[in-house]
Amino acid sequence: MTFLGALLLAVVFSVALKKPIKKYPVLFYAIAIAIDVLFICNSYMALPRIVSSALFLLVHKCTLSLALFVVVMYIGVFARESKARAYLLPIRAELSIIAWILSLGHMTVYLMSYVPQVMGGIDHMSGLVLGSLGVALVLFALLLVLGVTSFAVVKRSMKLRTWKRVQRLAYPFFGLVYVHLLLMLLPPALKGGEAAQVSVAVYSVVFIGYAVLRLCRAAKDE
Repeated sequence: MTFLGALLLAVVFSVALKKPIKKYPVLFYAIAIAIDVLFICNSYMALPRIVSSALFLLVHKCTLSLALFVVVMYIGVFARESKARAYLLPIRAELSIIAWILSLGHMTVYLMSYVPQVMGGIDHMSGLVLGSLGVALVLFALLLVLGVTSFAVVKRSMKLRTWKRVQRLAYPFFGLVYVHLLLMLLPPALKGGEAAQVSVAVYSVVFIGYAVLRLCRAAKDE
């Protein structure tokens, strides 16, 4: 499954490039922006097949961005004294911003694909499509708020209590991502599609597993 490969890539990327990410975050933000620009350009012009295929797998399906978000979220469930948490926590904000930038390319193209349908009237749109679009719009709004407030300059301009409250929106965001994925994958999975069934199983382990671990961490930290 592509997501598992992307998740492994995200973990290796985070561990291997921790120091450069922390020292030169703007460079990695610029690379993420460049990937977004390439992805959007690929929607209007033919790029080399190897490039378009990579962009489709990693950006169009939001696979790489989601994998980075998973790393960011799971950092928070490690024990405070764990080596993994101590190693990755210093770049948690930077990883979140990189994932946020990459997701913007996906969200832009994804939401634009609905414009012709919306312009033609929503009466002909199925409940599933409307539900998926509604969740996507909420996700986009949450994404903008969480992404902007992840930047250090914005954080410093906010009261700490307010900033922490805003960042708690990451929990409903993560939950809605799971709902969005299910809306996309359950129909083909219920029709017997093996790839969709595997994807539902993998995402369920990742998201439900996170919810359980986060509750356990909260209970232990009380």
